[in-house]
Amino acid sequence: MRRIVATSFVGNVLELFDFAAYGYFAAVIGRQFFPADNPTVSLMASLGVFAAGFIARPIGGILFGHVADRIGRAPALLGSVALMAISTFLIGLLPTYAQIGAAAPILLVVMRLLQGASVGGEFTTSVVYAVEHAPPHRRALIGSASSLGATSGMLLGSGVGVLLTALLSPESIENWGWRVPFLLGIVLGVVGYLTRRNLSEVAEAEAPAGPAHAGLPVVAAIRTQWRALLQVMGIACLMGVGFYILFVYSVTYLSTILHHSIREAFNINTIALLVMLVTIPAGAALSDRIGRKPLLGGCAVLLILLTWPLLHAMHSADSTVVLLAQCGFAFLVGPLLGTMPALLVEAFPRDLRCSAASVAYNLSMAVFGGLSPMVATWLISRTQKDMAPAYLVIGAAVVALVAVLTLRETARRPLR
Repeated sequence: MRRIVATSFVGNVLELFDFAAYGYFAAVIGRQFFPADNPTVSLMASLGVFAAGFIARPIGGILFGHVADRIGRAPALLGSVALMAISTFLIGLLPTYAQIGAAAPILLVVMRLLQGASVGGEFTTSVVYAVEHAPPHRRALIGSASSLGATSGMLLGSGVGVLLTALLSPESIENWGWRVPFLLGIVLGVVGYLTRRNLSEVAEAEAPAGPAHAGLPVVAAIRTQWRALLQVMGIACLMGVGFYILFVYSVTYLSTILHHSIREAFNINTIALLVMLVTIPAGAALSDRIGRKPLLGGCAVLLILLTWPLLHAMHSADSTVVLLAQCGFAFLVGPLLGTMPALLVEAFPRDLRCSAASVAYNLSMAVFGGLSPMVATWLISRTQKDMAPAYLVIGAAVVALVAVLTLRETARRPLR
């Protein structure tokens, strides 16, 4: 079980570290690859490329999910971590718009699409692999290793941002410092591959015995599991909007919209992510005890009620108040991240599980996660209201609450 948890954790550290690196340096990357007279236009173009990575997630989820359902979980896990390491390293080597012109943003988009395809296969496959091996009374806790790894990757990306802003001048970060996190991705990729290279030995006992449904698993999942797909997508939309607005876009929001220093923004976000490292497994363990529905529904209700006051508190000139508000969001979003992996596995039958979970989760992340930072930037610019992102989070929480109310309780029941 320790080996399985480590496999799930390490791979997701790599996957989200690389995604975080782009999100945290979106403004700098925008100026390097999308120069414009209006800084908002440049930032939105950069966030549009960030969203492109999410658009590729459902495609990657379908491809790697097919491999996982038809061949086995291990080959899919090895392939996803290798693709992420290579594409991330290449972003760190890309020439800028000033060097090669319009070819630079095109190459950036291609690399982001490869990153997105990798993440699409990684998270859901690693979740399925871990939860399928977990005892029924600890499924959420074991499955939370993937979310814990993803958040640790975000934390590592934020920590690298803090270190770079402390050691380098703004001019150095603008010229070459933004490349460092992407180049470091190859190191994490090697660690991830070494952790998983003998995974097939562990996976032999769970190798698919043969498809129960004819045709492509993704087609069979849509045809036979459409209700569960919609329920999972409804809950995942809150994860996407909540996490990427409140813990990825937040650095850009604090520095660009609320005019805190970039160093202060990184410090606040890093501490909030540290708090989330506690709330993720704590929320998962609680859902193993009280059930998925009470915990997920409770988090959705609290986000509906508290998002506006917490985001309003982040407008304070006192950085301590901003930090406390960000940590408040960590207490509300962390349990969602800890519980969702178990729900993804429990919602679908085994022979379609990876494909169905990948479609539901990654499609929701593509629409509600990847587009959220760009939509938030557009809303603020359009309405001239800094509180506009709160509408996105509250709306997603309402959708998630409706989805939770239609769920059947799956905690501690046999997997389908």
